[in-house]
Amino acid sequence: MADRPENRVFGKKEQQHIIILASGDRIRHMTIRPWMLAVTFCFAGMFTIGYLAATSYLVLRDGLIGATMARQARMQHDYEDRISALRAQVDRVTSRQLLDQQVVEEKVEKLFQQQLALTERNGKLDSLLNRADDAGLPAATEPAPQPAELGYGRRADAAPGLKAIDRLLGKSTAAVASQPASAPALAYAAPGESVADRTDRMFSRVTLSLKDIERQQLSRIATLTTGAAETADAIEAILARNDIAVPAEGTPEGTGDAIGGPFVEPETGDSFETSMGQLDTALNRLELMRGTVRRLPFANPSPGSPVTSRFGNRTDPFLGRLALHAGIDFRLPVGSEVRATGAGTVVTAARTGGYGNLVEIDHGSGLTTRYAHLSRLLVKAGDTVDAGEAIGLSGSTGRSTGPHLHYEVRRDGRASDPARFLSAGRKLSTYMN
Repeated sequence: MADRPENRVFGKKEQQHIIILASGDRIRHMTIRPWMLAVTFCFAGMFTIGYLAATSYLVLRDGLIGATMARQARMQHDYEDRISALRAQVDRVTSRQLLDQQVVEEKVEKLFQQQLALTERNGKLDSLLNRADDAGLPAATEPAPQPAELGYGRRADAAPGLKAIDRLLGKSTAAVASQPASAPALAYAAPGESVADRTDRMFSRVTLSLKDIERQQLSRIATLTTGAAETADAIEAILARNDIAVPAEGTPEGTGDAIGGPFVEPETGDSFETSMGQLDTALNRLELMRGTVRRLPFANPSPGSPVTSRFGNRTDPFLGRLALHAGIDFRLPVGSEVRATGAGTVVTAARTGGYGNLVEIDHGSGLTTRYAHLSRLLVKAGDTVDAGEAIGLSGSTGRSTGPHLHYEVRRDGRASDPARFLSAGRKLSTYMN
């Protein structure tokens, strides 16, 4: 092996390594430089490291894969547990909302039933109020409270009405349908107030309002009943002082107490129905009393005309001796209208002895009236007349000294003092509508 020419690196001689390969007669040599050794060592190191890494991976792969899978399994279970918890929370929220919605709907239905009942009551009450108004009772003219007045936001302190409940019910339904599953329950309620509290407060106010209307109705009915009863009592007292008995309601005249039937327990009803029945009874009684008054001779046959001779004993103008004057004389010019003092049936309308032209009217209850000395008759026997209807014209026919009206009231054929009936009529006019 011979040395090659010298190479200088930084003034030093670089040592070269020559590898000689001999194969039979052939001889080869290879010069190995330092950088080639460095590259070889690098590749060898990298190969060694890669081999060791691959061996470690192959040895530890199952453990790493198992740990990764276990970690993923734990994460999956955690997510599933969280999803289950959220789902359970959503189910609870939905169930609570549906329960609240059901409660609201039940309360709304109950209030609707109450409002319907009040509306039906108003319908029943209207007819009685019309009768009471026709009867002239003061409370009948007051405006009746209506359920429709329970409007939403009528004033700042007004109780919310059924429109507000409809609005709440619609809002509740929309809120439940539009809220996401994870949204908190009752998000539409006021802060710090649940929908149950809110609806309970609202329904309490509406219920109180409806009960207040019911109380007003009952109070008004009671007032009308009392007024009708007092008026009927006053009329009955005046009639009683004139010995006039009023037949019981629904009893035909002349039948007295001819009523009967098996005993049956009365029907039970609420206070409103009972009050309505009492008012109806009171109005029927008042109408019966007033009907009796209109039928009987309590009016004046010639209002405003002076009385020239009263009922009782007097000196007869033709004979000059004492005689009974069976009626009252009113000074009237010839041709003045004479009016019936009560409703009834004409039994006589003809010239009758000293009465001259006479109209006699039967008013029932044994009472009749006579209108004498008429110059002209405006009715005929069998006619039905009303109180205040013109029945003839005044004159001086028959046994008369001049134009006037001779007016008589007879009870069961016997003459009674017409002044008592005229005085009672003035008192009764206060109670007639």
